[in-house]
Amino acid sequence: MSNSSSISHFLLLALADTRQLQLLHFCLFLGISLAALLANGLIISAVACGHHLHIPMFFFLLNLALTDLGCICTTVPKAMHNSLWDTRNISYAGCAAQVFFVMFFLSAEYFLLTVMCYDRYVSICKPLHYGTLLGSRACAHMGAAAWASAFLYSLLHTANTFSLPLCQGNVLGQFFCEIPHILKLSCSNTYLRELGLLAFLAFPFFGCFVFMVFSYVQIFRAVLRIPSEQGQHKAFSTCLPHLVVVSLFISTGTFVYLKPSSISSPSLDLALSVLYSVVCPALNPIIYSLRNQELKNAMRKLVTLYFQKC
Repeated sequence: MSNSSSISHFLLLALADTRQLQLLHFCLFLGISLAALLANGLIISAVACGHHLHIPMFFFLLNLALTDLGCICTTVPKAMHNSLWDTRNISYAGCAAQVFFVMFFLSAEYFLLTVMCYDRYVSICKPLHYGTLLGSRACAHMGAAAWASAFLYSLLHTANTFSLPLCQGNVLGQFFCEIPHILKLSCSNTYLRELGLLAFLAFPFFGCFVFMVFSYVQIFRAVLRIPSEQGQHKAFSTCLPHLVVVSLFISTGTFVYLKPSSISSPSLDLALSVLYSVVCPALNPIIYSLRNQELKNAMRKLVTLYFQKC
């Protein structure tokens, strides 16, 4: 019987059995990661260089783009390496680091989405107090709190997961190190321990969810009171991208970590994990830029200046 101290590496899920399919998966991951890097990089550059975009909404959007880049860079490169070189190995330390950074960037994204919801709430429901409630110092404090909370959350989860004795082998049924699959290798009764930690850590997550629901109820009530149809459309257009991103993120992430084991299957687990850890970070910048003319203009101007210099 082996335990965690004797495990030097883990074996990740092989995405394909044939060399042709492995290369296809490599190309797909490469295309998605390059698209995500380009889109999120454009948002970061446009917001950083565009002085007229130095407002709270775009400040938080820049932070969200950083979390998307971090999530992509944590999971995809190792999967591409394994597909290209026909291997499944990941070191014990590498797996622990991957768990930490995946949880760090995903939880940071969730907390930032909550802060962005507050930004939309203040701008629509309390527009006269917007400058007071969301000044530069307040935005910096909220952004720092989101990143610090994510760091603490991921640190506690990673430490708890890798302190468990592992005696069920070292084969993970996922293309990256994911906590539910690592817990399946444990030889101890992790139910009560995980339940206690989840209850403790789920409280702020549930609080954020309740806050977002309450905020959107107030936002919709305020928007419906706007007399002009054009004003209603403009208000809804500023909230729709955030609402879509929140819905995708919460629905996929919640289903991955809280779904009953009776409906679990390797193909479903793989599809959901790819969706919330790869596809969503790649789609987020597209969702936000499609509905925001200011951001599109800034990105277009940035690309034009780049090609003019070339």
